[in-house]
Amino acid sequence: MSQYHTPVLLEESVGLLEIDPAGTYVDLTFGGGGHSRRILASLGPEGRLYGFDQDSDTRANRPDDARFHYVESNFRFLRGALRLRGVGQADGILADLGVSSHHFDAVERGFSFRGEAPLDMRMNRRGGLTAADVVNGYDAEALTRILGDWGELDTPWKVANCIVRARGAARIATTADLVAAVKPCTPKKEEAKFLTKLFQALRIEVNGEMEALKMALEQSLKVLRPGGRLVVISYHSLEDRLVKNFLRSGNFSGTVEKDFFGRAQAPFEVVTRKAVTPGAEELERNPRSRSAKLRCGVRKTNE
Repeated sequence: MSQYHTPVLLEESVGLLEIDPAGTYVDLTFGGGGHSRRILASLGPEGRLYGFDQDSDTRANRPDDARFHYVESNFRFLRGALRLRGVGQADGILADLGVSSHHFDAVERGFSFRGEAPLDMRMNRRGGLTAADVVNGYDAEALTRILGDWGELDTPWKVANCIVRARGAARIATTADLVAAVKPCTPKKEEAKFLTKLFQALRIEVNGEMEALKMALEQSLKVLRPGGRLVVISYHSLEDRLVKNFLRSGNFSGTVEKDFFGRAQAPFEVVTRKAVTPGAEELERNPRSRSAKLRCGVRKTNE
């Protein structure tokens, strides 16, 4: 399983779940199954674990364990998928929002600018929109918006115009075509950082990642029992901001609402006042963990 993906902040994240051996848990991002296996190791015979993943490649990583239930679905359908399986409430939910090493290493999936592949980037290959559809079909204004919002690029309009000019000559069909298209506006000294942000923006748009995350977080309030725990590992500021605000306030603006008596109405008790990040040993072992931030909240009992 380590060849598929090395789980990040494994002990820290599973530790924060404070697992009840007889409890019901959800791994929203099954992937290589590293976090799921660690959760199963803490569960007793009565415990149950539901692992979500929309990528059919992950089926091969399923543990042979009667307590584990594989859900081939985007986690935006969290509540409905659990109810279909007779699960009303869970004791804990874990989400590791990072793209698995498998997706970057499987060059043919088009997630990486290192190597040439069709410009795809779909996590769910049954999905419709590809990255090629975005770069060839979105107008300059829409491209500017996603490159600024999802990629946090400094001059998204310049990059959007580069793409529009290049596709006027020929369709941008591969990762190499895209790298060539943006070459005129790629900073020489920070090429890798720039391309990472560009590819991130397209991947988020193709997979509707921000919307899916918002939907899953909102549903966690319905799924978690009082005292249940939400544990999330994020990898860029967009995700981390959503998670931090939601744990603090139950909404995405971060504004804590108060009742008539001035008491805060936040649905979670925040456990991680400051995000947990990988230690030196993990960073050395797995450099891809460097941007990880772990946050946890406990569902309040008075909601």
